[in-house]
Amino acid sequence: MSAPIGPPQVILVNPRMCSPRGVRMPLSLLALAAVLEGRYPYRMVDGNVEPDALGLVLAALAENPHAVLAVTVMPGPQVAPAIALSRAVRAAHPRVPIVWGGYFPTLYADSAINAPYVDYVVRGQGEDTLLELLERLADGAVREIRGLTWREDGRIIHNPDRPFQSPDNFPPFPYERLGNVRRFLRPSFMGSRTAVHQGAIGCRFRCTFCGVASMFNGSTRLQGAERMTAALTELRDRHGANAVQFYDHNFFDREETSLPLIEALARIQLPWWCYARADTLAGFSARTWELLRQSRFTMAYIGAEAASDEVLRSMHKGSRVEHTLEVARLCRAHGVIPEFSFVLGGPQDPEGEIERTLSFIKRVKQYHPECEVVLYFYSPTPQRSRSSVRKPGEAQLPVLERYGPEGPALPTTPEEWTEPQWIDYVCHRDAPWLSPGMRQRVKDFATVLACRFPTVQDYATAPWGKAILSGMARWRYATGVYRRPWELKAARRLVPLREPQQESL
Repeated sequence: MSAPIGPPQVILVNPRMCSPRGVRMPLSLLALAAVLEGRYPYRMVDGNVEPDALGLVLAALAENPHAVLAVTVMPGPQVAPAIALSRAVRAAHPRVPIVWGGYFPTLYADSAINAPYVDYVVRGQGEDTLLELLERLADGAVREIRGLTWREDGRIIHNPDRPFQSPDNFPPFPYERLGNVRRFLRPSFMGSRTAVHQGAIGCRFRCTFCGVASMFNGSTRLQGAERMTAALTELRDRHGANAVQFYDHNFFDREETSLPLIEALARIQLPWWCYARADTLAGFSARTWELLRQSRFTMAYIGAEAASDEVLRSMHKGSRVEHTLEVARLCRAHGVIPEFSFVLGGPQDPEGEIERTLSFIKRVKQYHPECEVVLYFYSPTPQRSRSSVRKPGEAQLPVLERYGPEGPALPTTPEEWTEPQWIDYVCHRDAPWLSPGMRQRVKDFATVLACRFPTVQDYATAPWGKAILSGMARWRYATGVYRRPWELKAARRLVPLREPQQESL
């Protein structure tokens, strides 16, 4: 008589998506590991640090074929490695259930479930959905699992959405299960061992170009100061972190809810970076700004996006140009470096909008010369319809049928999403309505700007190298002659500058 089969082992995989220089702790895996702890055996495999992630997965399955493979997938460069790994597992172990979760399957659920190597798609917050799926895999009774997409007799079924929960409703992350945590604490301009943390999820705003709006549909769930303090204290005191980068989609939700967090950070005393909104920071009181200075607030990634209020309204941004200028002034006064992102080239007047934005960036630089600038091209993201009448319990999927006003149609399989044009689309690197001249104009401006104001995030390049590049770019920046900056490109081959937009911190 054979021994009874116990609960399945869960193999949590974060496919490769960055260079070793950009490695950070896999928070998506840790979030799932936290709820699996003590309930199901599991192991985490991070393709960004493991040179043979597939080999580790296949070896684990060979030892224990009674398992479930759970893969987290971001749009863009992570899709192809996720496909390769899932295909290989399906070929070697065809009976192992394969589950995809994360941003890509949430935004493009139909495309993800169309793959023959994907059995289930988890949309949105995945902790409870994965637990319920594990409970019901044996009998296949998955119809009542919220947030799940699956197939039945060839037909795609989207179960109703699962409401988002506060991170405080879930267990703390089991950092020790990563093994050597210090390999995930990377050097940055803030510290030699920079940790990452995500407390709050979602954002109450619905900017049309933002994947967070597509994912969370205006929902936000905050983490309390007590949980944040416990996590950061553990990372600092047990694992040696000396700086922290917050992945919260919008760290400062409101001033009144932010104050307990800022007060806690003032006690923890780690330099920190976060995402923020210009209108929120511009409205903070002098007392709150002083508290931010005491907390060692170092840098904020702020979506300035455009040079006109009209364009900001069309994006549903919810802020105004004056907020960008005011927050630049406030950041300079309090020793904070704002990292302003701009979304260029919307389909209505791409050339005019690009020129207005480039001029506005130079104006912002006058307010705060050390501010960072990140340039993207406008790409609409799928949105959940608020106008259509929904039946209670119906799945409200993000929908976008075409890329831009006149197409092309969006892909219908993961393989199509790996084509260069679609990777550029989801990474905001291109748009079909932009002419070659407009694309080149932005690239040339970015080259001049990066040389004229070398990023503070570049902790490796010598000061003399930055000074040379800045001096060489001075005349082009002052005169607006950005075209064909061949001498700057040649100099950067000798003095390579860090590119935060490509490499993160």
